[in-house]
Amino acid sequence: MENLHQHIEALIFSSDTAVTKADLIECIKKLDAEAVINMDILDSVLLEIENKYKDDFFSFELRVIGGGYQFFSKPAYHKTVSILIGQKEKKRLSTAAIETLAIIAYKGPITKAECEAIRGVNSDYSVQKLLEKELIEVAGRVEDAIGKPVLYRVTPLFLDYFGINSTKELPKLKDIIAPEDDNTIGTQAELISDIMPATEVEETPASPETPASDEIIETEE
Repeated sequence: MENLHQHIEALIFSSDTAVTKADLIECIKKLDAEAVINMDILDSVLLEIENKYKDDFFSFELRVIGGGYQFFSKPAYHKTVSILIGQKEKKRLSTAAIETLAIIAYKGPITKAECEAIRGVNSDYSVQKLLEKELIEVAGRVEDAIGKPVLYRVTPLFLDYFGINSTKELPKLKDIIAPEDDNTIGTQAELISDIMPATEVEETPASPETPASDEIIETEE
């Protein structure tokens, strides 16, 4: 296919979330039914694009995030981008929501009742807000428990915010918490809240660092 590299670059650049290889192949085939493209060809093209944008001439780079590909501004330009983002009105998750999100990120899949047992307070509102913001999702049910309670886990959008491919890449609590310190909830929440403001999404697209259609994270009332 002519200009295959450019078509793939355009697909990745224009997407508001990380684009998977399967999505790229599907789009190319819909564009040109006669195009010959498979995983080997795609891997080669993606590698060439990744190497291309490693050049210091470019202010952004291609990264693998949440199982897909997305363009991000390079660290040297984060301060510049943050100035523009800082001019946009943003709201953050409440402490209660961040605590709930931290527990689900580190312990998930987990039920709401288990979250409440860890936090010691009702988490209905926090779970609902996190579901609305698509930071968590239903991961199934506990089939052998009474009432078959719902299990929750974090979503690919959560991974996008943190720039990681899985929750295994989150900071390890054992490396941060002293053996005698059992306040793991507070530590989890602090880790989440420390990173979340730095990765909040602005209301309108401004740079390759932030997906174009992500919503602002609202404060709970």
